[in-house]
Order: sequence, then structure tokens, then C-alpha cells
Amino acid sequence: MKNWRIELKWAVIFMAVALVWMVFERLMGWHGDKIAQHPIYTNLFALLAIGLYVVALRDKRDHFFGGKMTWQQGFISGIVISVLVAIFSPLSQYITHKVITPEFFPNAISYAVREGKLTKEAAEAYFSLGSYIWQSMIGALVMGLVTSAIVAFFVRKA
Repeated sequence: MKNWRIELKWAVIFMAVALVWMVFERLMGWHGDKIAQHPIYTNLFALLAIGLYVVALRDKRDHFFGGKMTWQQGFISGIVISVLVAIFSPLSQYITHKVITPEFFPNAISYAVREGKLTKEAAEAYFSLGSYIWQSMIGALVMGLVTSAIVAFFVRKA
């Protein structure tokens, strides 16, 4: 476990930043009266996520590998972070939707139905805790792997 201490630290930091981002989204009104803007602005979190992976892999390079890291070492480190974030994401989703913004799902369902984007049944299925848990786990893995591959290329150092 000592070999993966840095990855665990950054997975925890990633989840904390994601929760703070959810508070920010709520304060901006993107979970309430400005929910129509949510699908656009929520994607800004990707910039933070990429930045976190850059800092995490540089931390691993500088403090574990002695300043030198191959692409493969960086990619594996990023995979570990991604898996840990995926493992933590059910808890993060629970905190988000039960504590930070419990009105998100009802507002999203109402908006999707009102705008004719989904039927009530489809909206209720999509905008639910179970659905968002699965989406966050799969998203953490897929986006984490892609981000890890790209970031590892740029932070590698021979």
C-alpha cells in the first residue's frame, strides 16, 4: 500500500474538489432556477480534473520516482487514481444528492419533462441516485484512463 500512498492521497483530494465543485454549482443556481445551464457549465469541472491529474502525476514523479518517470509509470499511477476515484464515487454521489443538493433530481426531472427532452418515466430513471452512481463510476474510469494517458505523456521525464 505504501507504493500507492500518493495515488490514494490524490483520489481523496479529487473527490473533495468534486464535492466543493458541487457546492459551487448549487450556489451558481445550476441545480435550481438555472438548471438549463447545468449540462454546459458542469463540463468546466473537466479543467479542474485535468489539472488535478497533472499535479498528482508530477507529485508521483517527483516524490516517488525521484524526478524521473516513464509514460508507463505515469499511466499506471493515473489508472490507480482513476480506480480509486471510481470506488469512492458512490459515496461522493450520495453526499452530493442527499446533503449538498437534494433538490437536483426533482429539478432535473421537472426540467427534462417540461422541455420535452424525456418522458417522466425516462427522466425519473435517468435522474436518480442509482443512475448517477453508475454514471460517475464509469465516467471516472473512462475519463480517468484517457486523462492519465495524455497527462502521463506530458509529465514523463527521463
